[in-house]
Parts: sequence; structure tokens; C-alpha cells
Amino acid sequence: MSARLRVGAVADRQIQDAGDWWLRNRPKAPLAFTEDLESAFDLLETVPGAGEPVPHRTISRLRRLLIARIRYFLYYTVDEDGNVEVLALWHTSRRRPPSLTRSPMEP
Repeated sequence: MSARLRVGAVADRQIQDAGDWWLRNRPKAPLAFTEDLESAFDLLETVPGAGEPVPHRTISRLRRLLIARIRYFLYYTVDEDGNVEVLALWHTSRRRPPSLTRSPMEP
């Protein structure tokens, strides 16, 4: 059984910005960003616990998944039914973790 995957508004904006940057700056591998992100989403729908747990003061069940080739982390939560909410896309070169907020999962 597959989990339901939802991309939050902040993460969606980050994904759009990063995808646009990738297309402008990585002409030798223009599809890598989209391909790797889609593969990561497929993995999380199949195996929601694939990423590593990340401690957080206010967000329970926070995890992050490394997308190695494009060097991004997906930060996400998994609810008790195994549904996934992607909260952020964050480049691995950033020294600080993203500022995260969690929106309620839609029914």
C-alpha cells in the first residue's frame, strides 16, 4: 500500500525555485533535478520511513531524505497512517537547517 504524499506550500516554492535554478545553471544534466526529485517522492510514497529521523522541538516524526546526486535534503513528516508531508527542500551546502513549520494534513 502506498502512502499519500503532500507537498506543503513552502516546500513547493523551494522546489520551483531550485528547479528553475537547476535548468539555468546545469545544462549538462538538465533533467537530473526533476528525475531525482520524482524518484525521491516515489520512494517516500512506498517507504515513508526511508529518511533519517531529525530531532525537532515542535515537529514530531520529522525526517530528512538525502537526494545525493543533486545534493538536496527533503525534510518531511509522516503521520500515524503513513502519509507524508514534505516541509522543505534544502541544499546540503547550507550550514543551518531550514526553519520548519508544519501545516495540518488535509483529510
